[in-house]
Amino acid sequence: MIISASRRTDIPAFYTPWFMNRIREGFLLTRNPFNAHQIRRVSLLPEDVDVIVFWTRNPRMLMGHLDELDSLGFNYYFQYTITGYPKKIENSVPRPHRAIQTFINLSDRIGANRVIWRYDPILVSNVIDTDEHKRLFYKIASMLHGKTKRVVISFSDFYKKTERNLASIKDLHYTDITKNPNMLNELVSYMSSVANQFGMSIETCAEEIDTSTSGVAHGKCIDDTLINDLFGLSVGDIKDSGQREACGCIKSIDIGSYNTCLHECSYCYATFNKQTVLKNKSKHDPKSPFLIGGIEGVDPKLLLPPIIQGSLF
Repeated sequence: MIISASRRTDIPAFYTPWFMNRIREGFLLTRNPFNAHQIRRVSLLPEDVDVIVFWTRNPRMLMGHLDELDSLGFNYYFQYTITGYPKKIENSVPRPHRAIQTFINLSDRIGANRVIWRYDPILVSNVIDTDEHKRLFYKIASMLHGKTKRVVISFSDFYKKTERNLASIKDLHYTDITKNPNMLNELVSYMSSVANQFGMSIETCAEEIDTSTSGVAHGKCIDDTLINDLFGLSVGDIKDSGQREACGCIKSIDIGSYNTCLHECSYCYATFNKQTVLKNKSKHDPKSPFLIGGIEGVDPKLLLPPIIQGSLF
């Protein structure tokens, strides 16, 4: 079993105490995001978890618990986003130099092949045009040289909620770069060249467009080949049917909840607005088996501690 922690929110940045409490308890509960009455119990016993994939912009809090995760025998790696966008786009993320230093510290702690840099999503606008993306990408890549082996890129998806949030930013004018193949291929070719210069492979995340002619292949963020190479496992390559068609990830269980991330990224698909996030955050109890909400009305059988099989001889 692979745990995704999480595409829906930044658990390392905001919910590390809850996560570590669940690790110690050996299980957690999740609700179906489309039907809250459907509850699933997920084992967090080390023998049941092949690998944990952390998605984050700020793992500093979780880094204080890596020794404990290691001592319990957990395998894990990080998808770590650093873009360097201005605060009007990403209001509450760590500033680039701090994020890069944390990335370096994490890489030094667990190894460059277990920390994947994400420069995504790429939002082209009057605030960040393609020349500025080139500048940012080069600068971050140069500072992460030797500290990661892979970089992942994607392009902004314009859902109704993201368009509404972007429209609230004064004097922001953006464009869908996927509708301009020449602009896109020129930018991607540049990024491919820079990634190669600094010792990184480069791939896209959940993109339908073909960028292989620009040197960038479709990728898998939850990647069976990477997992098997890193940890000597033999996990299968069954595609996660719960993800978008263009997503290459293999099957995992996501333990996050939508509308719970406090980074305030205006382009984010996982948050409706700040008010909804704050309302949900007020319902968070680090001692609850749920990320959001308590155990009222939950089947008591779902709350039983796991039975840990001891040695027979």
